[in-house]
Amino acid sequence: MADAWAQIGATVAREFADLADVSDATRIAVRLLVAGVLGGLLGWEREHAGKAAGVRTHMLVSMGAALFVLVAQQHGMEAPDVSRVLQGIVAGVGFLGAGTILKGRARAQVQGLTTAAGIWLTAAIGTAAGLGLEATAVLSAVLAFAVLRVGPLLEGLLGRRKRPPPPH
Repeated sequence: MADAWAQIGATVAREFADLADVSDATRIAVRLLVAGVLGGLLGWEREHAGKAAGVRTHMLVSMGAALFVLVAQQHGMEAPDVSRVLQGIVAGVGFLGAGTILKGRARAQVQGLTTAAGIWLTAAIGTAAGLGLEATAVLSAVLAFAVLRVGPLLEGLLGRRKRPPPPH
């Protein structure tokens, strides 16, 4: 019976051996943390603007995208295979973003496009972080945050502020 327990213990240890050393664990933790923080920043802006997809949604999308590419890298996938992973992320997040777009029948008004685009960009930022391109991810998140915060101000200055639809 002791041999069986030793075999079970060794099998469990092998199952958790995907992180070879502290350096690997640190690299993965940093990439996922960067993805989560940057996604959270964009989600905070959306939540602050009163949108449905907020901090948690954006953090999960960003970290999920990072994890998909991290796992592909850890598994030793070659560039063409990683390319297919990226295609899957783009398609999957596009589907998720489509769920945030609403079209009101009475007003023929579409809502949620900015949030959908933000979720899509958040996945791209997470992908960059997951691939080890943290500086690119940070720069992209800063620029996205600026667009989300400054865009409405510019629209107001240009007289393009959203007006209510005319009454019927």
